[in-house]
Amino acid sequence: MKITDACVHPYPVGDSTVARIAIEAAELGFDSIVAIGDDGGRYHGVEVLRGAVIGAAAVKEVLRRVREPAVRRADVVFVDAGDISFNRAVVAVKEVNVIRSIHATRRNAFDHVAARTAAERGVAVDISMAPIVHLRGTKRQRALQRYADILSLQRRYGFPLTISSDARSILRQRSVRDIRGLCALFGMTGAEVTEALSSIGRITEPHRPVRVVE
Repeated sequence: MKITDACVHPYPVGDSTVARIAIEAAELGFDSIVAIGDDGGRYHGVEVLRGAVIGAAAVKEVLRRVREPAVRRADVVFVDAGDISFNRAVVAVKEVNVIRSIHATRRNAFDHVAARTAAERGVAVDISMAPIVHLRGTKRQRALQRYADILSLQRRYGFPLTISSDARSILRQRSVRDIRGLCALFGMTGAEVTEALSSIGRITEPHRPVRVVE
């Protein structure tokens, strides 16, 4: 079981090299990281997977972007969440692995229809630590509530969750222990955190049936 930080942003988007992020990840308890825009590899025993993020206003644009060479080479393809109709449609796109930035959407933008489709297709929802760590006041509480809503749907339908630091610097990476504490703020158990941290390994394996929890 590989413990993975599902999304980091190395230089030039961030201010730390992928090698330095990998070293830090190893010290924080991770076996692998998904680096957005990087070619992947292995540094100091940590596997670096290639990640690609699609930010699009319409599903038609997502369908166009998934055909781009850089996206097709990626080990993990993320799409930024949008409104309810967008999210329902994008989880059905076979090239999409993870829907992210769910904390920035309106409540119920990811509903039971999207949840069921995500479970059937093995599409994950990412839980980013960045809003919990860096937002304050109402915005932070809203992010925690969105994550609690997603967790409730996940427990019912069984779609995968991933957990990411979304770090653009080694100073913003978080240890596995810290992540357990942060996820407890919206009701996630230690076992659920462990399951989510190991989801990337299953996502990058050949597709196999996903059990839907009724």
